[in-house]
Amino acid sequence: MSTGPQNILYTVSQSSIHQRGVFAARDIRKGERIIEYIGEKITKAESVRRSMAQMEGASKTGDGAVYIFTLNKRYDLDGNAEWNPARLINHSCAPNCEAEVIRGHIWILALNDIKSGDELSFDYGFDLDSWQEHPCRCGKDACEGFIVAQEHWPEL
Repeated sequence: MSTGPQNILYTVSQSSIHQRGVFAARDIRKGERIIEYIGEKITKAESVRRSMAQMEGASKTGDGAVYIFTLNKRYDLDGNAEWNPARLINHSCAPNCEAEVIRGHIWILALNDIKSGDELSFDYGFDLDSWQEHPCRCGKDACEGFIVAQEHWPEL
């Protein structure tokens, strides 16, 4: 199996959306697996505890980053680790990627063909609990203004 430059799918660089982001290192085809979202597998109870602690810290520091992903009914994945570059993929109201659980792994897949150099993004799917605390900076024409799942847009 070759590990040359043709297999490198992404790079991390400065983003106009939010500090750092993940960018296509080459053209990526629709449906292609780009990067696995990795981290620590935790229970739902631990997920709630960590989320609350991170949000409490964010109220003091202004850093609102929570990297916890739903894995299944019993477990979540905490991707808050330096060795998880997928945590740097930014939200967009017009995303070019989606997150999908495939056999117990969270993969970021291309929603459409992505050109080399394009920033990768997906819909974080936030609910309405604290939508005012999560302004969106994606800059897309379809931007709702807040990081909220598209299914909740009519309610805003």
